[in-house]
This record gives sequence, structure tokens and C-alpha cells, in this order.
Amino acid sequence: MHPILVSSCLLGLKTRYDGTDNFCQAVIDYIETNQLTPIPICPEQLAGLSTPRPKCWFNHGDGATVLSGNGILIDENGQNLTTVFLHGAEECLKIAKITHCKMAILQQRSPSCGSQKIYLNEELVEGVGITTAILRKNGLNVFSDDNLPTETT
Repeated sequence: MHPILVSSCLLGLKTRYDGTDNFCQAVIDYIETNQLTPIPICPEQLAGLSTPRPKCWFNHGDGATVLSGNGILIDENGQNLTTVFLHGAEECLKIAKITHCKMAILQQRSPSCGSQKIYLNEELVEGVGITTAILRKNGLNVFSDDNLPTETT
């Protein structure tokens, strides 16, 4: 069985910012059908943030912009959490390397995990989260719960 990073909220763990989950049966089915070993991650918790926690979004740019040194991620109280989210992404990358993961299925629209859509100033736009950006930069294939891969890599 090959390891795969998976947003813990998609597996039914209550790790979302509001203390709920995003359980996704399609993700479970994909993991089981392809005989993968899920490695649950929550970048925000790995960064030391509590659950529940304030809602967060990008104030400028997205995850790729953060990696280039220009993005800004804030919480609903206006606190800049860019370095905190970057730390959580780096911890996820460490886990990927330790477990030899080559792919991930992460929660869409998340400031950490979004792989196609993120929130910029509370508006849903195209972009990637910080964890997705760092994982892709390091060679992982990152998919979302609403865009599952057609084959394993």
C-alpha cells in the first residue's frame, strides 16, 4: 500500500476552523479502491493553531505568492498569520518526506489546502493554499476532494 497525504477533515476528523469536519465518502472510496494508506494532516493544527480558530483568508495573493515572499494571509480579526500557515505547510512537507508520499488529496477552498480555489478577501477565486504550493514545489501531486485523480502516481 502506498501512502497518501489527506486533509484530516476529509477523513471525518473535526479539524476544520469551526470544529467540524468535511467528511468525504468519495475520498474514502478512492483510498480503499486504490489500496492507499492515508496519512492525515491538518496544516493549521500542525502550526499550533487551536480548533476551533478564527476564519482565515488571503489578504494579498495566494500560497504560491506567499512562497515567493509577497503573499499575506490574515484571520477574521486582521491578524497576519502568514508565517504560522507557512510553518504548518513546512511540517506537512516533513511528514510527506518521512512517509515517502508522492501525492495528496486536500480540502478545496482552504487557505492551506486549496488546490484550485482559495478565498481572497472573503471572495472565492482561483489560487492555491500555502500547503498545496509547498507540496507541489517539492514534487507532490496535489488533488482536491472535488477533483480526485484518475490514477495513482
